[in-house]
Amino acid sequence: MCGIAGEFRLDDQFADTQTVARMTAAMAPRGPDGAGLVAQGRAAFGHRRLKIIDLSEKAGQPMVDPELGLTIVFNGCIYNYPELRDELEAAGYRFFSTGDTEVVLKAFHKWGEACVERFHGMFAFAVHQRDTGRLMLARDRFGIKPLYYAETGKALRFASTLPALLKAGDIDTEIDREALHTYMTFHAVVPPPRTIIKGIRKLPPATTRTIEADGTVRDRLYWSPPYERRAEDSGLTAEDWRDRVLDALRLAVRRRMVADVPVGVLLSGGVDSSMIVGLLAEQGQKDLMTFSIGFEEAHGEKGDEFVYSDLIAERFGTDHHKIFVPGADMMTHLPEAIAAMSEPMVSYDNIGFFLLSREVSRHIKVVQSGQGADEVFGGYHWYPPLANSNDVASDYAKVFFDRSHVRLAEHLAPEWLADRDVSFELVRDHLMAQGAATPVDRALRLDSHVMLVDDPVKRVDNMTMAWGLEARVPFLDHELVELAAAIPPEHKLAHGGKGVLKEAARKVVPADVIDRPKGYFPVPQLKYIQGPFLDMVRDALTSQPARERGLFRDDYLDALFESPADHITPLRGSELWQIALLEMWLQTQRI
Repeated sequence: MCGIAGEFRLDDQFADTQTVARMTAAMAPRGPDGAGLVAQGRAAFGHRRLKIIDLSEKAGQPMVDPELGLTIVFNGCIYNYPELRDELEAAGYRFFSTGDTEVVLKAFHKWGEACVERFHGMFAFAVHQRDTGRLMLARDRFGIKPLYYAETGKALRFASTLPALLKAGDIDTEIDREALHTYMTFHAVVPPPRTIIKGIRKLPPATTRTIEADGTVRDRLYWSPPYERRAEDSGLTAEDWRDRVLDALRLAVRRRMVADVPVGVLLSGGVDSSMIVGLLAEQGQKDLMTFSIGFEEAHGEKGDEFVYSDLIAERFGTDHHKIFVPGADMMTHLPEAIAAMSEPMVSYDNIGFFLLSREVSRHIKVVQSGQGADEVFGGYHWYPPLANSNDVASDYAKVFFDRSHVRLAEHLAPEWLADRDVSFELVRDHLMAQGAATPVDRALRLDSHVMLVDDPVKRVDNMTMAWGLEARVPFLDHELVELAAAIPPEHKLAHGGKGVLKEAARKVVPADVIDRPKGYFPVPQLKYIQGPFLDMVRDALTSQPARERGLFRDDYLDALFESPADHITPLRGSELWQIALLEMWLQTQRI
């Protein structure tokens, strides 16, 4: 897990190493264990390293293979790299390191852009070919590893974080109106290629981009699983699906233990992270470190789920760490958490993951986490009502969107409102694309391949990497997701959601954890904003930069300040926090 950066010139000028050095330095927290920069004519790469696999300097980056004429910068982890290495050695390739980076480099040489289809893992990387001058960028199937880029004149720049590209300069920092629309409507999700900043874009997940020396660009989507029933599965029972899911999850968890350092677990107390702990214990892991976090209550809403995480820790004998965050401490560190965001992310979880990661990074470098289970196995409350939908796009928007286009016009200043309902169009087009059999399948596909990427997954990467901590997500193992996509929706919707996963969990963890009411990562102070938190957000939204930007209508701001608790979105979010977070993030980035 690392930070990567680079510049690729589309003319005959040398790449600007000073620019690449600035971008690389901006990502120091992602890679506290080492740094490197390599330039070769029109291409220059920078790297910050977090040592997880092959701790020697032989695995340092940027990695250059003069014999093959390739240079690579790589962020992530390829879990099946030992098997791929064996295959490549059998084909005659020689290795000078023992890590996964060199395996990616050699795999690219042998299989070209199709190499990504062989990788089990999370990754973003760039490879430059000396002899052709060609550059290839690639991102993993779920966008677990970020990859931002900016086109400035005759140069393409890329980096693991958006703020790193801002440090490079020459960026159009105007707000993207269509991205603002989706941020305000699609629950703060801004899907690729857009970001909230007009001059910075992001490579979509499951995509390779090849840029020729003459500037010609070609994108390839290399993975898009069908959400349909397979003929060969027609005779499977609920028990068969349960057993298949359990076997696939066992493999996914085992894959994510590959490391030359210890691996722990972020234990929320929910069924997902509890299953990870249980499966690791089942596979013989000893002295497993687990970590949980809790916050103060607000409005009578409890701020922790320690009762369940304690139960799992005791059951499996983990080395358990509980972190309790007082409200004053949370407020103190909130600006740091916002500064760590590559893009504005409204979910309350962010400050929780930020502070949890700070504590975890004092003990360990790698953790497994339960993100993705709800999207993959149907755990959210909006899926069951869609089962009989005749208009899945409209019905989805009613339960997921924070506001309609009409209401958005009452909240945004007129000059910032997109001229059409771009959020609904985006969601509708994705939902109605071929390859999904039922309305529930369509919603699961949208949430797993769009919402998940630019909300939970991005949140975990940003907040953990702010402390040099690598987070691995077994529920996003692509073979497990392909299996889940084939399961009939009724098995996923059973038992209040995630039915097939809960049945698999019964073979691993106590029923008390499975049959409990669904929990979230609660941060009540940010949902029911009052006292010093209200003062903080009011100051941000009435500051001179905010007034000059003029994103929001004055009458809307007045209503929010008067009674924040009366303005809660359908997904139980604070409207005030949503717009304040955006403004505070923009100010943090000096935009």
